[in-house]
Amino acid sequence: MTTVAAYAAPAAKAPLERTTIERREVGEHDVLIDIRFAGICHSDIHQAREGWGDAIFPMVPGHEIAGVVSEVGPGVTAFRVGDRVGVGCMVDSCRECENCRAGREQYCTGGGMVGTYNALGKDGEPTYGGYSQKIVVDENYVVRIPDGLPLDVAAPLLCAGITTYSPLKRWGAGPGKKVAVLGMGGLGHMGVKIAHALGAEVTVLSQSLRKKDDGLKLGADHYRATSDPKTFEELRGSFDLILSTVSAPLDFDAYLSLLRTEGTLANVGAPEEPVSLNLFSVLGGGKTLAGSMIGGIAETQEMLDFCAEHGIGAEIELIDAAGINEAYERVLNSDVRYRFVIDTATI
Repeated sequence: MTTVAAYAAPAAKAPLERTTIERREVGEHDVLIDIRFAGICHSDIHQAREGWGDAIFPMVPGHEIAGVVSEVGPGVTAFRVGDRVGVGCMVDSCRECENCRAGREQYCTGGGMVGTYNALGKDGEPTYGGYSQKIVVDENYVVRIPDGLPLDVAAPLLCAGITTYSPLKRWGAGPGKKVAVLGMGGLGHMGVKIAHALGAEVTVLSQSLRKKDDGLKLGADHYRATSDPKTFEELRGSFDLILSTVSAPLDFDAYLSLLRTEGTLANVGAPEEPVSLNLFSVLGGGKTLAGSMIGGIAETQEMLDFCAEHGIGAEIELIDAAGINEAYERVLNSDVRYRFVIDTATI
């Protein structure tokens, strides 16, 4: 076992504090990664504060991890010492179910994927995430970060990037398609960049026009305020796809009205509260209300290669580890443009 410094929540809703954790020895197919940067995802806050249900404490959050390989197990073939790599939201799965074999490990039905943190590994031990100096991960759940992507702006791609890329690709965002991105935050700003790079006509739907200049700069063709009733009147029946990145309950009936016939509203935001829906909102027009959760390992690598090809990284604010608790509060107040990233050298 190796002892490394980390930041952990000792209990639900408690401030994160510096501590130490144990990492397992490097096994046959393991990769030891010196973590350089770790993104702060809203999911980290949901879990550290038990917004999504009971959690495992102490908790070391972080599933947007970018670093450099410092050791490999004797059976590792995909990576070498010195490689630039990333780890996202999962570090294992059953590997045998239909979904795992099809590259959809995030939907593993053989016991479920093993989360990078707030989960139990196959050894029965809790997993600890990226707010730490090092991590040991099976090579099958590690991805390569292309040389064209700086590690700090690449880190958020391991969640925010793949979370938006996967549904945009799945529901055909591209030339000739009108795509709306609902919410202009950590996920939403990546959705705008990726949808634009895929060739779609992109509209941002945000509560206000406060971030309009940013949205247009990042690739949006249009930017509309959802607080203005005229938005719903004028855009009725406009979109092939709406990507909702919002983690609060929505008036789904209103947003479904913005879809064209047989359009899709795909949700990647995960509110803590239940939502309601009038089914006539999907029956009329044959519309689809869908969900999507991250992406498989192969698709995550595809996303990273796509982002490198198109010069896409996250818009970040780099912080020291001592600022994590303040960053959490600022995320909740929508006071970040657009992703906090921890410089893990400061842990």
